[in-house]
Amino acid sequence: MRTKKWPFVYVGLVTVLTYVPILLTVVYSFNESKISSVWGGFSLRWYGELLRDRDLREALVNSLILALFSCLAAAVIGTTGAIGMYRKKSRLNEAVAMVSMLPIMIPEIILGMVFLSVFSLMNLPFGMVTLVIAHTAFCIPYVYSMVSTRLVGMDKSLEEAAMDLGAGPFRVFWDVTFPAIAPGILSGVMLSFAMSFDDVVISIFVTGSRVNTLPVKIYTKLKTGVTPEINALATVLLAVTVLLLAGAALVGRQKRRRELPPGEHSI
Repeated sequence: MRTKKWPFVYVGLVTVLTYVPILLTVVYSFNESKISSVWGGFSLRWYGELLRDRDLREALVNSLILALFSCLAAAVIGTTGAIGMYRKKSRLNEAVAMVSMLPIMIPEIILGMVFLSVFSLMNLPFGMVTLVIAHTAFCIPYVYSMVSTRLVGMDKSLEEAAMDLGAGPFRVFWDVTFPAIAPGILSGVMLSFAMSFDDVVISIFVTGSRVNTLPVKIYTKLKTGVTPEINALATVLLAVTVLLLAGAALVGRQKRRRELPPGEHSI
């Protein structure tokens, strides 16, 4: 009986350690008091302050633009690389795949220092351009791994059948390969967007004085202590993330239902 209780104990500990801090952050975002640790009554005051903070709004826009460009560039490069490695069999495939995954294995502080040195040697002005380059570099492995996984499970005979029917390389890719790997690309893009959006370490090294991202702005504000305004911002970001994940799960569920035979939808 004792061994049967351990899974529940484990789940309980994980739940407490993970979700209680999140719940407290949400609760104290509605705190009237300026001191986060002291409850002063329910209020939406800090959400209003958040909307009036021009610097935070600008940092949010910069983070969204950065994450969007980074994940799209990573999607193109990562997908192209995965398809190329899948179609060209070589003894070096495993070595190339391992090298491709290095950006997510190397500590971020080392990557940040490397990017800082390279951009300095190139005399490249620090700002949005350097941020996009650096973020794209560490986002590529996420897309590459997701697409590679989908390609491994794809039936090669489908491409061969399309070519036998007279379809050209582009037609085969668009009608056969792309629909098969689209879920992997979407997963990689979403993961890349999330990783780019909340990155702090690398962004600190490669950003300029005129460009500030939201995570860096929050990190700077946290040096003076956690304020209800920061709690409100964290709550808004949490709500948006939950809505995006719920939407993605709903779309995936509907897609799976459409792929099932008509007689199995009711099961």
